[in-house]
Amino acid sequence: MRIGVYPGTFDPVTLGHMDIIRRGAKLVDRLVIGVTTNPSKSPMFSVEERMAMVRRETAEVDGAIEVVSFDSLLMEFAERQGAGIIVRGLRAVADFEYEYQMAGMNQQLNDRIETVFLMADVSLQPIASRLVKEIALYGGDISRFVPPLVAGEVAARVERLGRRGS
Repeated sequence: MRIGVYPGTFDPVTLGHMDIIRRGAKLVDRLVIGVTTNPSKSPMFSVEERMAMVRRETAEVDGAIEVVSFDSLLMEFAERQGAGIIVRGLRAVADFEYEYQMAGMNQQLNDRIETVFLMADVSLQPIASRLVKEIALYGGDISRFVPPLVAGEVAARVERLGRRGS
């Protein structure tokens, strides 16, 4: 069985993430979506909330998909999942430089797991969770960047934070 891991913070899950998930699921028998706590980012949603979003949004995606949280080195997580492939999405040249370095470091940690890069659909390349949150915090419309239910959840969170536009 070919198992792949698609790691990320998914805060929130975007249409770009969904594109990579759909395409990545075609490459493997089972795709494990690893929702991580990244200490360098301040998430808008808890790990549990992000996992629930991803589970809901991937429920109709063809393929065997599992959503799991992790708080460890990616290669340790991938090894525990029995994965032979790490799936990463690329939007731009800047992503490639960062991802190339990460893939090299990950290969040093475990050379039995390959990293596969998927280019984001051209229409989705500018989408980044960080920018989606920033737009939402200033009262902008994020409906073109995230699934409809996610847009509602982000709007509700922004309202709760009391940071809508100024």
